[in-house]
Amino acid sequence: MFEILIPKLRVNTVFDIDLEDLYAKGYRGIITDLDNTLVGAKMPLATPELITWFERVKKLGFKLIIVSNNRMDRVAAFATPLDIQFVHQARKPRNAPFRKAISMMGLRDQETIVVGDQMMTDVYGGNRMGLFTVLVLPVSIADEGWATRINRRLEKIALKRLRKKGLWLEEEKHQ
Repeated sequence: MFEILIPKLRVNTVFDIDLEDLYAKGYRGIITDLDNTLVGAKMPLATPELITWFERVKKLGFKLIIVSNNRMDRVAAFATPLDIQFVHQARKPRNAPFRKAISMMGLRDQETIVVGDQMMTDVYGGNRMGLFTVLVLPVSIADEGWATRINRRLEKIALKRLRKKGLWLEEEKHQ
C-alpha cells in the first residue's frame, strides 16, 4: 500500500542529482517542486548556487518546469526572472498538473523526472503516473505551512510502515 510513496532516487539536495547519468538514460525533462525543494518556502528568489544549477540543467539539454501547489504570485516571482515555465496552484498529487507540465515541455512520461521534497505530493503524484521520482531533503522545515506539516505527519506513518517491511533502508537514505 505504501510502496507508491517510495521514490526511485533519494538525495540530499537537487545538487546531488547525477544529471549526466539521467540524461544518458533518456530523461529529457525535469518537473521540480519549488518550496523546500529548490529554496526555503519563505525565500523569494533563487540562490546563486541554484541559478548555476539551472544553467547546468539547461546546458545538458534538459527542459525544466516548476510545478507548485503555491499561489501564482509566489511561483511567478521566483520563476519569471529565471525564464522558467511553471504551473501554480497545482493541487498535487493530482495527475492534471503533471500532465500539463509534460505537455508544456513537449515530452513523454518516460522522459520525465519529478523532483520534490514531499512523498505525499511529489513522489506519490509522479509514481502514480510512472514518472522517475527523486526525493530531496526539505531545505527549511521551519518555513512550512500547515498543509505541509500534516503531510509530514502522514509521511512519518508511511516511513514507519515501509521500514517495518524492509522497503526503506536508512543506509540507502541519501546518496
